[in-house]
Amino acid sequence: MADRREDGMSLIVKTVTRLTLGLILLYGLYIVLHGHLTPGGGFAGGVIVALSLVHLVLAFGGRSAWKRISHSGASVMEATGALGFLALALLGLTAGFFLSNFLPEGRAFALFSAGSIPLANLAICLKVGGGLFAVFAILTIFTAETASPDGGER
Repeated sequence: MADRREDGMSLIVKTVTRLTLGLILLYGLYIVLHGHLTPGGGFAGGVIVALSLVHLVLAFGGRSAWKRISHSGASVMEATGALGFLALALLGLTAGFFLSNFLPEGRAFALFSAGSIPLANLAICLKVGGGLFAVFAILTIFTAETASPDGGER
């Protein structure tokens, strides 16, 4: 008999996940891109993005979810965020200081008014989202390997 933990949750949970996953990701991106105007930013948006991926794994179970998203994808996402933030910081040297704003500033309270801050928020989102999801992926792999076939711990 198949392990029920790998089958995922009920059809209702899977259907709701299919309907809400894109909306949750969109909300996370909204939090990231409006972080210089409203409470939020790269860290909060990265947590929301990571939790949407965790939601996918929990709803569909390990086997089918890991076919859609890879373990190494989280590491690549995290590394891209770290390198992107470092690149933004080094580009700030062109304006005089490390992590200085090198893009033109716009009108106050306008969406495209913060120079390089939205780009930094996006890099932080990738770093935080990838890191949190990688931790979740490692914990699920470790838990799956230590569980015995009868459902108990070894």
